[in-house]
Amino acid sequence: MKKQTKFIIQTGGVLSGLGKGVTLASIGNLLKMQGFSVFVMKLDPYLNIDPGVMSPVEHGEVYVTSDGGETDLDLGHYERFIDVKLTKKSNYTTGKILTHVFEKERKGLYNGKTVQIVPHVVDEIIEIIENIEKEQKPDFMLIEIGGTVGDIESNPYIYAISKFKSLRKNDILLSHLAFVPYLSASNEYKSKPSQVSISTLRSFGLNPDLLLLRSQGKVDQKIVQKVAEASFLDSQNVINIPDKANIYEIPLFLKVQNVLEVIYKHFGIKKTIKENVYNKW
Repeated sequence: MKKQTKFIIQTGGVLSGLGKGVTLASIGNLLKMQGFSVFVMKLDPYLNIDPGVMSPVEHGEVYVTSDGGETDLDLGHYERFIDVKLTKKSNYTTGKILTHVFEKERKGLYNGKTVQIVPHVVDEIIEIIENIEKEQKPDFMLIEIGGTVGDIESNPYIYAISKFKSLRKNDILLSHLAFVPYLSASNEYKSKPSQVSISTLRSFGLNPDLLLLRSQGKVDQKIVQKVAEASFLDSQNVINIPDKANIYEIPLFLKVQNVLEVIYKHFGIKKTIKENVYNKW
């Protein structure tokens, strides 16, 4: 029987810089420790071909892969957390994807049709993902969508994921990371930005299967329940991730929050979760 790759796709809402890369790397860490093979990639919505000539002040460090690819800094998190060696194929930008589309158009591969975001760019994104799947053949393929849901530059990727999920609905778990701000004046956390973010995602035909709530401190369980109900999710599929002193605490924190149980249940994985594999970490 042919092995079917499972996909975990990470989006983010409300604002950038919440830690989508670290979160996805942490999930990959847990899956790797359970004995699964993992491949990770990031899709960045900017028009640069790669971050090689981008200001590190604006965008952060350029992470150079073993094959010389100049890629996003999140690939460093992926390699360190998951202990995998990635290549330039782990990072695609809108600029690089559009270059592929333009080359195909010049070669006449679109048969004279008007080239558009939908379907041509969207289909190119899906084709890139499926080609890497065929090449790597991992148990799990983790994909981070850069930027924030609702940003105009991210829309082609969200459309692509929506179409991809409709084609392979049993193979995809959509994880959404949203921010829950704290208002010191009223001494409370507010869930409305997260709910708006989820509504924006739903407008593209997507509803998260796993919802991760980033916050300064631990939020009240009532907030978790409220957001779960607004997202049509069980509360066990909504996990609060407060700030940590060290990002390397995140994998074991997510393990304690039963994120593996959520993933196993979603994909119908019958394996027993190993409990004695975390001593090294």
